[in-house]
Amino acid sequence: MAGGKRLILQLLVVCLAAPAVRSAWLQGTATFYGGRDGSGTMGGACGYSNLYDEGYGLSNAALSTVLFNDGASCGQCYLIMCDHSKSRMCKTGKAITVTATNLCPPNYNLPNDNGGWCNPPRPHFDMSQPAWLNIGIYEAGIIPVVYQQVKCWRKGGLRFTILGFNYFELVLVTNVAGSGSIKSISVKGTKTGWTQMSRNWGVIWQGMSGLAGQALSFSISSTGGQNIVFQNVIPAGWTFGQTYPTWQQFDY
Repeated sequence: MAGGKRLILQLLVVCLAAPAVRSAWLQGTATFYGGRDGSGTMGGACGYSNLYDEGYGLSNAALSTVLFNDGASCGQCYLIMCDHSKSRMCKTGKAITVTATNLCPPNYNLPNDNGGWCNPPRPHFDMSQPAWLNIGIYEAGIIPVVYQQVKCWRKGGLRFTILGFNYFELVLVTNVAGSGSIKSISVKGTKTGWTQMSRNWGVIWQGMSGLAGQALSFSISSTGGQNIVFQNVIPAGWTFGQTYPTWQQFDY
């Protein structure tokens, strides 16, 4: 009972300082990966590359299958705190907000409660080691947590990176604030109308065939329900691998 009361008090303190809440407190577990410097967390199933350049840094986590939602959750932010009522391996009064940047794949050769931490239907976060050490004691390895989805805060606007080749053009959209994740994207060239794009994988979208040599505009809807039109954000002379920053950003 005492542990439960401490958890409730800690939740109240964290809530006062927390980002805008997008979900209720839920229960899960958390481990860590990627090494002490977090370098092993770069890249992954969401399609990100250098998490520093893309606005996310080391406060990141790979999500279990149930949370990953086939990549639709990439970019979302979660406030995570170790559950003192269930473990003595927590760091008191500590919480951290992480961005979903990868998938923690299931391991069906191991039971859900003994190594198969990311198997369905477990809600699990495999966090970067630097992020995890904010809330847990290293020797624990795995800790019980409480978490909630919260608003993402980013510096600057969205960033668009053109990937692919010739007639298979892709766009990587990063540094997304608000809900952190994208529901839909349409693209328009200077010589075309609007075309609906589809998710290729994670935060990479496809559907720009035949748009080479045209300035590009994007109409993007966040999973929070906000729509923004990014008018001519990519110039006609765009090249593959180039990133184009903007000043526009999502609030929700």
